[in-house]
Amino acid sequence: MLASWDMAARLLSLFCALVSLACFVLPMYIIRPFRHQGAHELAVALFVRQIGPSLSVACAIVSLALLILGWRRMRGWLTRLAMAFACVLALGGAYLARVNVYELMFHHLDTPQFEVAKDSHVDKDDMVLAVLVNGDARAYPIREMAYHHVVNDTVGREPIVSTY
Repeated sequence: MLASWDMAARLLSLFCALVSLACFVLPMYIIRPFRHQGAHELAVALFVRQIGPSLSVACAIVSLALLILGWRRMRGWLTRLAMAFACVLALGGAYLARVNVYELMFHHLDTPQFEVAKDSHVDKDDMVLAVLVNGDARAYPIREMAYHHVVNDTVGREPIVSTY
């Protein structure tokens, strides 16, 4: 009876750790820049991103409860170490599911630098976001926008936000 509880607890703890980590890893993998995302996989990633914080906390609580309640029942230091490691992974997944990694990765530009078009280093095949306000024009290269995502600028004496 003790061995079956031990095995069930280890498997459930491992499952909780994997689910908790998946709540962070799956959306991060699918919604990464410079990669095509299909509509179905993007919908899955956004769904996991939405339920991830709650699901990962539930997994972390189950994993922690299994570790605390079963600590004395566990045989051997290897089993205890494995359960503690799974619990740490589940707690880490619960934390990471709450971190908006995209805000950490992408840095908005508050004071963009511009060049005259003929002096710019934009390849002729590069796409740009073009803005024309009151006769003043700007072109924001998509390659840069994919990294920064947001540019705060003034075009034609009007403050604008360009985003991609």
